Amino acid sequence: MTTAAREITLSLPIEDRQRSMAFYRDAFGFALVGPPTEDGVPEPLAFRLDDRVLLALIPTEGFGWALGDREVAAPGTSECLVTVSVGSSAEADDLLARVIHAGGSVISELTEQPWGYSGVCADPDGHAWQIHVDPPSPS
Repeated sequence: MTTAAREITLSLPIEDRQRSMAFYRDAFGFALVGPPTEDGVPEPLAFRLDDRVLLALIPTEGFGWALGDREVAAPGTSECLVTVSVGSSAEADDLLARVIHAGGSVISELTEQPWGYSGVCADPDGHAWQIHVDPPSPS
């Protein structure tokens, strides 16, 4: 039996709601979900990635509670790698520049690899994001 998920939410712990909202809006161009609250940030802080996938950003204390009162990984510890695929090396270079401009950092530079043009960056909370372009198809 398979499960037909109606929606998938990827959740990441964050330290600062304003900073994280600005980073994901400005670096990746993700669309915010919901109206802003008094501080200008929607609650919950979530971005629509596609028709079925949301990215939720949860303050660290609340994230630990959502996990069942478990410890949250220390900053700089990556427990998952989220990959964003783009169509060309120019798009990848542009995305990495926006990540840096919005306050992110480079973990590994974009380079040609056997699996494509690829590199890894981090958001201001240290969550790893791979930027990837598929290699050209053999003719």
